[in-house]
Order: sequence, then C-alpha cells, then structure tokens
Amino acid sequence: MTKLLADLAKAESPSLEGMAQEPVRRMLSALLKDIGFTVERLPGAEGCDHIRATLGTGARPQQLLLGHFDTVWPVGTVGQMPVEMREGCLYGPGVFDMKGGLVQMIFALRANLELGVEMPCDPVILLNCDEEIGSPDSRRHVEAMAAEADRALVMEPSYGPDGRLKTGRKGVGRFALKVSGVASHAGLDPGAGASAILELSRQVERLFELNDAERGVTVNVGTIDGGMQANIVAPEASAEIETRVPTAADAESVEAAIRSLVPGDDRVSLEVEGDFRRPPLEPTPRNRMLWERAREAAAEIGLEIDEAQVGGASDGNFASTLTATLDGLGAVGDGAHADHEHVVVERMPERAALLALLLAGPPGPSSPMEGSR
Repeated sequence: MTKLLADLAKAESPSLEGMAQEPVRRMLSALLKDIGFTVERLPGAEGCDHIRATLGTGARPQQLLLGHFDTVWPVGTVGQMPVEMREGCLYGPGVFDMKGGLVQMIFALRANLELGVEMPCDPVILLNCDEEIGSPDSRRHVEAMAAEADRALVMEPSYGPDGRLKTGRKGVGRFALKVSGVASHAGLDPGAGASAILELSRQVERLFELNDAERGVTVNVGTIDGGMQANIVAPEASAEIETRVPTAADAESVEAAIRSLVPGDDRVSLEVEGDFRRPPLEPTPRNRMLWERAREAAAEIGLEIDEAQVGGASDGNFASTLTATLDGLGAVGDGAHADHEHVVVERMPERAALLALLLAGPPGPSSPMEGSR
C-alpha cells in the first residue's frame, strides 16, 4: 500500500493540467482493470478526463465510490516536498488529499474480490480530475451516478488524528456584489458624485452581520475592488463573498439576505451574482443509518470510530442530496493543502478493511425496497 501511494504521489496531477494528470489516470485505470473492472474515460474540460469504472451487470443495486486524483500542488512540488517515509508516516503532495484514500479503495475492492466476499450492491467508481477546483465539469457525473446508487462512499481523508468519519459538511456559496455609483471630480464637485466605494463599505458591514457562530453560518467578504483614481469619486466597486452553512434552510436564508441588500443612496445601484456551489451534506435519516452501519462494521474488526461535522466541502455534498452518503472514509493523517501533508501508513490496512466490510453490507435505505430517495 505504501509503495503504491508513493508511486501515485510522485506522479503529480494538479487540477486542470491534463497532460500532467495522464500518468496517474493510466495507473489507476490499469489497477482497476486488473481486478476486473470495466474502465472508461469521461471527457472533461481542457483534456482533464475523469475515470468511470463498473463491475457487474448493472442489474443489482449499485454503490458509488467517489474520489478524485487531482491535487492542489503544481508540477515540481515533489522537489520541495519529497515523497518519503518519516516516523511511520508517508509525506508528499497529495498523499492525504486524497491519493491515500484511492489506495485504500483499491485494496478493499481487491480483498473482497480475491476472497470471494459477496457485495450485494455492484460497486461503481467515479474518480474525477477537478474536485479541488469545485468539480465544475464532473458535478454532472457525480449527480447522475449518485441518482442511480443505493449509497455513496466518499474516499476523502478522515478528520483529526483519530480518523473520524465526516457525517456533515457545510454548503458553500460564492457571490459577487457589484456597486454602481456616480463619478465626479473629488476636488471641484464632490457633491455631484455618489461613491460606490462608500456604499460598498456600508454593505460589507451588513454582510458581516450575517455571521452566526451559534448556527455555524459564516459569511466572509474576501476581496474588494473599485474606483478609478484618488481624485475621482468612485463610480464602481465590487466585493467577492463566500458563505458556508450547515443546512439547506440556512443556505436559502443567507442567499435571500444577500440578494435583498438595498443601497442607502438612491443614486447607487447594487447587483448580486452567484449562488451556492455545493449544497450542505446534512445528517439526514438515510445518512445516519449509513453511519451506524459503518460504526457496527468497525466494531467487527475492533475499531472504535467517531464522527465529525466539518466546514470543508467535497463531492459528497452533491451525492448526499440524491442518496445515502458517508464521507471521510479515506486515509488517516494531516496536512491537506499544507507542506506537512502526510498519511499514517499503519492505519491504511484497517481503513481498507472497514471499507471492505461496508461494501459487503446489505442494500441501504435508498434502495427501492426500503423507501424512495
């Protein structure tokens, strides 16, 4: 497992660099074919193709395994962050987020197939190449495949040193606020102007007032821009806003508040663009049932696992709106998107075993015989 992970990490695969991703794509495709999967490439943007792999006839219920092979690290990072073992951990770009999870997935599937373990739901795999930039192209594939699946198992890294599974993720919204004012000479006739920058400063305060720590709602104005030069009353200004919310109801409320902003000066106009890019992954009844199955499966092999609600988003957010979803089934480690990124290698076999047991579990609450989605 360590050797495979090291090989995958050394084959750097930054988002939207199709040529750079090709070695990893070929390695993963070959590994899946070797254990009996039918593999196809799903064309993506700018030559960055996704992988879809199927096993079985499609006549039985399906279970979707979700992962991504793109990373945030540019080509050449291995020169500064070498792939190496230190004190029981494998360090390197992308090992934790999330190539370690892909290794565990392959070994879990291989174990079940080689041991003849029955998997009541046919495994279907989607590995995309653009998750780190929000899955702009692959979202359609995630949602289409999740809609056909009994459950979705997401191979994103676990949370914290004890490897908690992720049973809740916040939804993420991105908005742009554009303010149009009236220009004038700041020295000769300042009263004739209506400053877009002044109006934007007032609206920024209103936006920050939408934060609610108790509910877990965050609204952040990350960038502002505007004006022409110092002696001109600014005719335009803009701000970029990110918001994260734990529930769909919060998303609706926050978006409505952003879109209902009103200027204090009737000579100024406001325009809001954007939406929620990822819905929240909420602890729905079917998701809770899948979590309980995972806890029971862990107990069978002597593991105690816990759960976490996290602020980051993944493709599990999309899947959760369509089928029972459990996230964070990947590697135990730390340092996602940081220069100390690493995986605790001795935890990889136990996490692969946990996944193997989940794959062998019975159909879940999303199946036609147990209720509609």
